[in-house]
Amino acid sequence: MTVHRDLILRLAQPEDCSVLFELIKGLAEYEKLTDAVTGSASKLKDHLFGSKKYAEAILAEYTGQAVGFALFFHNYSTFLTQPGIYLEDLFVLEEYRQKGIGKALISKVASIAVERNCGRLEWSVLNWNEPAKAFYRHMGADILEDWRICRVTGSELRKLGVSGEW
Repeated sequence: MTVHRDLILRLAQPEDCSVLFELIKGLAEYEKLTDAVTGSASKLKDHLFGSKKYAEAILAEYTGQAVGFALFFHNYSTFLTQPGIYLEDLFVLEEYRQKGIGKALISKVASIAVERNCGRLEWSVLNWNEPAKAFYRHMGADILEDWRICRVTGSELRKLGVSGEW
């Protein structure tokens, strides 16, 4: 799918992991979460292309340069009894926004969801990110105000997973 002759969307390949990780760091900077990035291009490569694939990524190239990405994985809806896709990250470099690249990326993920007979496509958006919320609503997304993300990480995850204590 392309929206402009200079835009190419393609599934990421193992050799793309370094540039993909740089885009991930760009997303973290935009979200003011650079301290949260503790991974590496090597780990990303293992998780996207290793013996167990945890996620998939689409790379957006504009005039031959990597300018954005979408990273996603499957989840499951017990109510629908269908698989779904969770869009973990969608990012376009600031200087390439307003060119239809974000829309093309999310549309590509949606087409994969339809092709794979998924019942839904979901993602999260930060409360303060009004431009993103407006963009998602414009694309037909409902923002579920009644739902909140719960997360357990680091030592709390190990504590809960090993001993079942909390």
